[in-house]
Amino acid sequence: MTLPREEVCAGFVDELGRFEALLRTIDESDWRKPSRCDGWSAADIAGHVTGQLSDIVNGRFDGLGTPEVTQRQVDERRDKSPEQMADELVEATKIGADILSTFDDAAWAGPTPGGIPGTLGEGVEGLWFDAWLHADDIRDAIGRPTEPGPGVRASVSHLSDLLTQKEWGPATIAVSGLEEFAVSGGGGQRVEGDAITFVLVASGRAPSTALDLDPSVNVYG
Repeated sequence: MTLPREEVCAGFVDELGRFEALLRTIDESDWRKPSRCDGWSAADIAGHVTGQLSDIVNGRFDGLGTPEVTQRQVDERRDKSPEQMADELVEATKIGADILSTFDDAAWAGPTPGGIPGTLGEGVEGLWFDAWLHADDIRDAIGRPTEPGPGVRASVSHLSDLLTQKEWGPATIAVSGLEEFAVSGGGGQRVEGDAITFVLVASGRAPSTALDLDPSVNVYG
């Protein structure tokens, strides 16, 4: 169950704007620093986020999300500077915002283009989660603190859906500062604590022991 369509569409576009602004603050000495994403630098992460959006707004859905396509997105942008990457992201965001404005509730509840699993709404919320989390990956790589924001709520919502798809739980995600999110129907174990810590744990970026959970909570594990 995604957040409301208007909230997700506006929030995703705003998140991309913050991602662009982050890129414009990075100098070349930080651009190539290794990240917690295995084998990727800060530049590689930016290349994936930018390339993924470019593929989507240009209708290139074949293989989207596979390791091969993800690596191609990175490789195609390996020589770009932070400013060049930010400029490409701006152009793709403009097209994406125009596309998002055409969606009504029926389209939102319908299938994602290209045969990607889930509804269109789940797909867009997943992109918002991806943008917020990868911005945090970049900040971590270059020694900057996490920046909370609306993307945290979108991330908790999306991870709750992914955990349901994984048949984890039943559980109730009751992290601080947010409403409760049901996993596999809700009830069961109550997952409490810091919301950002939950996002990092459920995405495999922090140990599950940080929230006294089993490693199976990692949606990518």
